Amino acid sequence: MLGASGAVGRAAVRELRALGHTGLRLGGRTASALRAVAEEDPAGHDEIVWADATAPDGLRAFTEGCDIVLNCVGPTYRLRATVSFAALDAGAHCVDVAGDDPAAEDLDKGSDPVRDNRTVVLSAGALPGLSSLLPRWLATRGGLDAATALTAHCGGLETCSPTVAHDLMLSLSSGGADGAAYGEALAAVRGGRRLSRALRTDEDTAHEAFPGRVAVQPYLSGESERLATVLGLDRLDWYNVHPGPAVRALLNLLPGRLAAGDDPDALAERLMLAADLDLAGRSPYYVMDFELSGTASGAPATAGLTLRAASSYRLTAAVGALAADAVLRGRVGAGVHFACDVLDPDTVVGHLRSHGVADLRLTGTAAEAEQVEQVEEGVL
Repeated sequence: MLGASGAVGRAAVRELRALGHTGLRLGGRTASALRAVAEEDPAGHDEIVWADATAPDGLRAFTEGCDIVLNCVGPTYRLRATVSFAALDAGAHCVDVAGDDPAAEDLDKGSDPVRDNRTVVLSAGALPGLSSLLPRWLATRGGLDAATALTAHCGGLETCSPTVAHDLMLSLSSGGADGAAYGEALAAVRGGRRLSRALRTDEDTAHEAFPGRVAVQPYLSGESERLATVLGLDRLDWYNVHPGPAVRALLNLLPGRLAAGDDPDALAERLMLAADLDLAGRSPYYVMDFELSGTASGAPATAGLTLRAASSYRLTAAVGALAADAVLRGRVGAGVHFACDVLDPDTVVGHLRSHGVADLRLTGTAAEAEQVEQVEEGVL
């Protein structure tokens, strides 16, 4: 586990232990923080190893002898496939809670995991990752004969880690395929293809899945475009939801401040402070809301899914741990994969529910289908 004492890493260690994995190697740059994580399970015989993904040979001692490396460090778009390459060089599999298209491109050019019978799973987190896995689950379990459109609203109110702050800024100019930005604001899928400036931002609106007033920004990522293709959707509208006014105001300023040459480290500090300001006196939460439109028994119908969690960091940790567990159990083939393509949606949803990671509420035909399934299971 690399980055074991961070916001995601610490939660991922707990998830791995819950899945029955012990004797973990905990990697990071601060020994005292790693010891605190190890001491949460004094009978676990965890090992602490110094590791720094940004330093030359900073991962050699950590990766040597590992069966699999679960990477929870960033910034994602600066490290790209650094950790994956280090794991492969040591003969280990790798799961990255982020990674995205830049890491996949680097791996396609610079390694051959299939030849070495090794597996790399990227984007094994909340967003990207769960953000594509849940709509796929809804499409198969939601009671629709066919799905034609998806509307998604994702966001929340929580602390902002240094990695998230830096990745937010880096995503403005990287993170997507072929050196492009992570996604395109205001874009949507129409007729199965990307259409620029299809939607509008609303700085003061309401949505039933979110408490109070929020700002919503349409944003189409490469992951969302792939999702539309996989599900055969004609339309896809994706909205990032910003409940906190301080963070939203700063996000609006970021492109201009970066273009003006402001120090990224100072801007990251401002983002973290803005998140703390928005959170003051309120309970943290994270929401993913999906509505699929299509047909059921030949008539127009909708299937809805709303996920509510206390933390997106724990969601990411859970998906990353599940991906590592699937690789170790031989359920993912050799090669480079995105988590949403290889993880079993039923297993992920079941884990989120049974381990108290998130609450999932179904509406429309999805709720009806689940009620039928529960009745049938009760009869059996």
